[in-house]
Amino acid sequence: MDLLLALGLILVLGLIGGLISRRLNLPSITGYIVVGLISGPTVTGIIDLPTVNALEAVTGISLGVIAYLIGTNLKVGMIRSLGRSIAFITVLEALGAFIAVAVVLAFVTKWFLPGFDFEQTYIPFALLMAAAACATAPAAVLAIVRETRAKGPLTSTLLAVVALDDAVAVIVFSGAMATALVLAGNMNDTSLAMVVAGPLVHIVEAIAVGSALAMVASLVARVIRTREMIIILVLGVVVLSYGICNVLGVSGIMANMALGFIIGNRRSAGRMVTALGDIEPVLYAMFFVLAGLHFEVASFASAGPLAVVIVVARIAGKYAGTRFGAWVGRAEPQVGKYLGMALLPEAGVSIGLALIAAQQFPQVAAAMVSATLASVIINELITPPLLHKALLKAGEVWAGPGREEPDVGSAAEQGSDHGTVTTSERVAVGASDPHVSKGTRT
Repeated sequence: MDLLLALGLILVLGLIGGLISRRLNLPSITGYIVVGLISGPTVTGIIDLPTVNALEAVTGISLGVIAYLIGTNLKVGMIRSLGRSIAFITVLEALGAFIAVAVVLAFVTKWFLPGFDFEQTYIPFALLMAAAACATAPAAVLAIVRETRAKGPLTSTLLAVVALDDAVAVIVFSGAMATALVLAGNMNDTSLAMVVAGPLVHIVEAIAVGSALAMVASLVARVIRTREMIIILVLGVVVLSYGICNVLGVSGIMANMALGFIIGNRRSAGRMVTALGDIEPVLYAMFFVLAGLHFEVASFASAGPLAVVIVVARIAGKYAGTRFGAWVGRAEPQVGKYLGMALLPEAGVSIGLALIAAQQFPQVAAAMVSATLASVIINELITPPLLHKALLKAGEVWAGPGREEPDVGSAAEQGSDHGTVTTSERVAVGASDPHVSKGTRT
């Protein structure tokens, strides 16, 4: 299929899905994912597989922008004020998911994959699938926060935890991989050190890439006076950062979060923080429709039951870990009560970790990848409404079906070169919303 035709279909079908979703009081991304799923190669075939693969660059650009925007939301002052609760919640929600999934899979995998040894196969399988399940999808979280213009303790904690969650997931995965290889009997001391240190080195490399480009972009921004050139600068640096990380084989998401964090905490960062607000809705629509297009009926059919087990165990672990972390960290009451529902989306990082694990355990590689893909599909469909409900129940939703808010885009552009934004602090949390009319909030 012609790529321009496919992009046009993605945007139009995404718009239709988003509008229907809003009518049903669901987040727009649910509609995006569903129309993508229906239009995909393994359902109706409206958009074929070669075209989906050819559009991977769009996914990369979208993820890069999303990671950058999450980074810009992490303010040093906010981290200081919430530091204790963020640290405990991030670690314990990840460990909660890991422990719950690992324990359950260690004892039920034999029903789905009979004929293997418990210690050498089932326990390694459980550990690696559990580590992959730790990660939270930043794209779904930020998209719903933007759409609802959510603001408050829950939202601030959510964005901070999501930003740190992938790093924790990678660290947990490195430990799980080392343990799994030892149990399988194919690990020596040299390879053990490489398995443990490798992911940590990649995290440092990704942060270094983002930090270096942040410094360069900040210097260039000093000589730019027009908003149009600032948009080109920010988008160019975001895509460049993600592309460099692809070449180096490190996390572009981590690099762009570091990029956004450094830029977002500069005193003169006002224009660079709000520069991409107008293109966000388009990127979200394309990204989530493309996510739905990757749905594979065969994988879902073969690994669906195992995926359901993983999803249920992951939800229980995430929720319990979050509640415990919020209690230990003395977080606000609404954080402990609702954050567990908001940390459930799962996507790309989990798939990436599962693919790495599959290379080391070829005997169960198909099950690893298929079950992860199927669990991601289930999560992408059921968790965005739960995230929206969590923000709504916490009283932090400022816009949505039937709730309008003034357009903040033009005012945001009037922020001075010294970073003072003349609109309310909500500019740092939400940009323009494609489904919210201009007017007075009710």
